[in-house]
Amino acid sequence: MTQQQLEKYLWGAATALRGTIDAGDYKQYIFPLLFFKRICDVYDEEFQQALADSDGDLEFAAFAENHRFQIPKGAHWNDVRETTSNVGMAIQQAMRSIEKENPDALDGIFGDASWTNKNRLSDETLINLIEHFSQHKLNLATVSDDKLGNAYEYLIKEFADDSGHTAAEFYTNRTVVKLMTKIMDPQPGESVYDPTCGSGGLLLNCALHLKEEGKEYRNLKLYGQEINLITSAIARMNMFMHGIEEFKIVRGNTLADPGLIENDQLKTFNVILANPPYSIKSWDRNAFMNDPWGRNLWGTPPQGCADYAFQQHIQKSLDIKNGRSISLWPHGILFRDSEAEMRRKMIESDVVEAVIGLGPNLFYNSPMEACLLITNNDKPKKKNGKILFVNAVKEVKNEKTMSFLSDQHVEKIFNAYKKYDTIDDFAVIVNSDTVLNTNKGNLSISLYVRPDDLTRVEQRSDFSTDYQDWISSSKALSNSMTQLFKS
Repeated sequence: MTQQQLEKYLWGAATALRGTIDAGDYKQYIFPLLFFKRICDVYDEEFQQALADSDGDLEFAAFAENHRFQIPKGAHWNDVRETTSNVGMAIQQAMRSIEKENPDALDGIFGDASWTNKNRLSDETLINLIEHFSQHKLNLATVSDDKLGNAYEYLIKEFADDSGHTAAEFYTNRTVVKLMTKIMDPQPGESVYDPTCGSGGLLLNCALHLKEEGKEYRNLKLYGQEINLITSAIARMNMFMHGIEEFKIVRGNTLADPGLIENDQLKTFNVILANPPYSIKSWDRNAFMNDPWGRNLWGTPPQGCADYAFQQHIQKSLDIKNGRSISLWPHGILFRDSEAEMRRKMIESDVVEAVIGLGPNLFYNSPMEACLLITNNDKPKKKNGKILFVNAVKEVKNEKTMSFLSDQHVEKIFNAYKKYDTIDDFAVIVNSDTVLNTNKGNLSISLYVRPDDLTRVEQRSDFSTDYQDWISSSKALSNSMTQLFKS
């Protein structure tokens, strides 16, 4: 199959569910079945290879050492395929058996979908779904990790398009992900963390970035935390589908119960990329006020907006010597009065390296403009006491209800960040003292740099010229009205 044929084949499974369950629920059934089929087909492939290597020794071919994952007896895809009644129960039992047989790698990976609820999914629907997936082998010889991984990402995108308001919980615009990854530039052997990892796109792209550059990507250490069970499972499956093995994704509430701890402290990382849920109101502010992990570096955010709780978690989780972070936020984090004191302390600590304003509609189902906040615990000497502001609000392409960054947009913004210098009507270097004293800690990008068309309007000549223009236009209007009434 070509990449396009593979994607069409996999999407066909989702169309089989139309009208039976909500589009937002497709992912909790399709992804586990796809992963189930993949690991069974790969197991068969490994078995045949081991059989060939051992001159037909069946016992040797079944040894655990010959397989990435173990498929216990009665839990193979073919066993489920032979089931004609209570199919959901057969699927659920097979998945739980596989999880139990592979506790370190696969515990809980199939999620908690209600396979046995026949009111949602009848035996007939499940049989059709299984037969659809059974049309093609999904072993490594037929479908490489790269090809299947790309198809998996395609499904994630399609499910995001179909699922409405819940899309942002598990999907970040991939063109923004590309920009964020280029700016962070993770290196072989580094640790990378996403505190609200969704389906794992930001983490995964770091490995793919190194792979595309021809660098060693397999020793990149990927870590993430995700509060939603099925979404965290999707992230783990996403890694396996792409052939990534050096990762750890934990489930849980990052603010209430950070899951990556080392030596009784928050584990720290070289690189953090994040697209946290913005402006959440349901969080434990009182606990954060006395945070046992010391994350309230700059203060306690207001109850109605936990943005700076996440930002402080990010900062506390950075390696003190060389940690760097990039996070995607709405612009409000740059100027809201309720967060002014925390923002001021963040600027005073001289960790803010750059603020990049992006265009509207880059968040799913939200027209608001996005921005990237970049911090660095090891700012180069030339960046000390300075902040780069980039106003890329016009560098966006609109398509239907969603916007994206073209390759040209990504390169223009990335080059501005790398240059770290003033670019007319696009980027400017500002002393931190100016931000703190002149603008009272306001990081609003338009205070420092505006796109060229807006700049030209603001750079009109002095008041007397503007006044004369107004007089002239008023006279012209008066003459026009006089002529109109005469006629």
